[in-house]
Amino acid sequence: MAKLNTGIFVAALLSISSVAFASDRAVVEAFYSELLSKPNAADMPEQAAKVLVEEWVSIPTPRGGAGREGFVNTLRGFGASVPDLKWEPQEILRDGNRYIVRGKATGTPVKPMFGVQPSGKSFEVMSIDIHTVESGRIVQSYHVEEWLKAVHQLKPKK
Repeated sequence: MAKLNTGIFVAALLSISSVAFASDRAVVEAFYSELLSKPNAADMPEQAAKVLVEEWVSIPTPRGGAGREGFVNTLRGFGASVPDLKWEPQEILRDGNRYIVRGKATGTPVKPMFGVQPSGKSFEVMSIDIHTVESGRIVQSYHVEEWLKAVHQLKPKK
């Protein structure tokens, strides 16, 4: 009987932890679908509060400042330059409460971006992000994007 109870207990724990990981993954996916891909959404601060803790740590720190508010400021700036910005996870790997995401960002600037005047050209770049999720929200993210590649794609050919 003790073995049966132990088995039931272990099965229950595994079930609970897989639900937690499923919702954590959903939070990570929402970072891309509800925030990065909707830089001009009127409800962005509310959506950001669902995904990021207020003191979210981004490494490196976004141009708009630290924390969730700085991220919203940064994203609004991108939205003004690239209103059709779309960011899609291509692969998501999990290690405990850390999610490694290989993503793809695309867009067509309508205002200068990284010193390049808009010309109707679009860009496509890769990103690598490592998000740490605690209590259903992202608390820290490391990120690297191929912005130099975007500059080369946007510059006029000589």
